[in-house]
Amino acid sequence: MADIFDVIADSTRRDILHVLLDRHAPETNGAVRGTSVSEIVAQLGLSQPTVSKHLKVLREAGLVEVREEGQHRYYSLDYAPLETVEDWLIPFLSVDFGEQDLASEIQAHLPEQARQVADAIGHVAAGTRQKVSSAVTAMGKRLGR
Repeated sequence: MADIFDVIADSTRRDILHVLLDRHAPETNGAVRGTSVSEIVAQLGLSQPTVSKHLKVLREAGLVEVREEGQHRYYSLDYAPLETVEDWLIPFLSVDFGEQDLASEIQAHLPEQARQVADAIGHVAAGTRQKVSSAVTAMGKRLGR
């Protein structure tokens, strides 16, 4: 079986997966009808042999399931193999670079005048917050809270 990352690296296969995702609508009994090869061909404007070749790779990787009805084949997504991709991506998506690191990075690329304006705005905002906080405290004392 091909590595899942090799399988989804191909843009045509990703396009096919998107078509199947867009058309993934369970019927009233909970079963998924699936999408025919001809529907995928029409949606993507590819030849039938090209789509069939890529569907075979997706099927062998376990990313799609096929249901046969006479001469027709209906394909639907199987999300399970994509959990491998998700498991690999999660550490990269959940890295906390920290607001301070981001602020420092942004500030390092600002011209001096822009840094001065940003600092002035920050000071005004901090002073305003302090004044509002003091006013709320004073009002609370006056109202006996």
